[in-house]
Amino acid sequence: MHWLRYFRMPLCKALQARFMSVSLQVTPGCCLFDEPLRVTVSGLDPGQKVTLQASLTDEVGETFTSSGRYQAGSSGELDLSRSPALEGGSYVGVEPEGPLWAMLPRTPHKRFVRRNVQAPAQLNFSLYGAHEPLGPLLSTATQERAFMGEGVTRSTLREGRVRGSLFLPPGTGPFPGLIEIQGTGGGLIEYKASLLASKGFATLALAYYGYEDLPKDMKQFHLEYFEEAINYMLQHPRVKGPGIGLLGHSKGGDLVLSMASFLKGITASAVVNGSIANVGAALHYRDVILPPISFDVKKVTFSDTGVADITNILNNPLEEPHRASLIPIWKADCKLLFIVGQDDRNWRSEFYAKAASDLLEEHGKEKPEVVCYPETGHYIEPPNFPLCKSSFHKLVGRQVVWGGQTKAHAMAQVYAWKKIQDFLFKHLMPHHL
Repeated sequence: MHWLRYFRMPLCKALQARFMSVSLQVTPGCCLFDEPLRVTVSGLDPGQKVTLQASLTDEVGETFTSSGRYQAGSSGELDLSRSPALEGGSYVGVEPEGPLWAMLPRTPHKRFVRRNVQAPAQLNFSLYGAHEPLGPLLSTATQERAFMGEGVTRSTLREGRVRGSLFLPPGTGPFPGLIEIQGTGGGLIEYKASLLASKGFATLALAYYGYEDLPKDMKQFHLEYFEEAINYMLQHPRVKGPGIGLLGHSKGGDLVLSMASFLKGITASAVVNGSIANVGAALHYRDVILPPISFDVKKVTFSDTGVADITNILNNPLEEPHRASLIPIWKADCKLLFIVGQDDRNWRSEFYAKAASDLLEEHGKEKPEVVCYPETGHYIEPPNFPLCKSSFHKLVGRQVVWGGQTKAHAMAQVYAWKKIQDFLFKHLMPHHL
């Protein structure tokens, strides 16, 4: 055994020295979640094959991971902005943000959601020698990705009936005002609002059910509640008038269209994969009631693993007797933007955007701006969020597929995020651009 110990000791020291000589650099050390990623490696052997693994654990303990295979350059270096990822990993080619957007949950049908926006998420990187099987661990690095920029403030809002969180940029303003509304999950989700405040918007993340003393479920909603939220923002001393903007995704999208159609004080509205029909719950405003659009369960299809595809289950709101659920968008007196994922499997977002354009034109109104992204699914999130391919749908009561191809969807998130901000700044702060 003495001879075995003799050879083991120098080998262990050699591996330790190798680990210390390889430097994995992730910069900056802390940034906003939607900002670019810079990863470099030095100290490798020329042409050495390595595997870069990235991981991110959410607040409920679900871990999302990605893996990229690389080969060092002639000087023993890697730079993800120039070095292509090789076949066999989570992404291929020159993809600086690939380690982030290519992440998949270890447990199927999970979506990455951030609820605590006041603490940054920690991104962990590990660099291993070789590809398959993995060699020794060569270096590690971490990066913090925040959801609130420096100087952004958050305050819990309990004003009258309105419940949510108000995020204000640093400074005295006044700032363009924005109300952001999420989909059918309920509760209070703030990550978009906090990031948008970091870009210069006074943003209200508005809860509308399943939070504090708001309704427990989606049975009926009253637009007077949303009107109260608009008036609160218009009267805020750090919000620039004379109108505010709206941003809504999925169910939040049809709520935004209803607000724009019935309420005053709205200058610009952006809808991300939204419906032109009222969905899920009756909507009341004064003496008007929009019933929820009906659906046909026979149009649900299932994958071999039992995941539902609900793309076509909602009835057509342009046809009788379903027109009662159609939102009268021709009454809207604001600029409109539709962001469309052409592979949205929640419902037919592209059809709704085209129908909205036609309806507005028929009524002599200005047509909306419609931007379509191919191979893009339902959950169009800020940049670097992993694609949610399938997850539990609260209204359907089971796992459903959401659509999207990983690379195309990731690129669409980058472009759509910028497009939404440019659109809102253009109409809320016309001298900003």
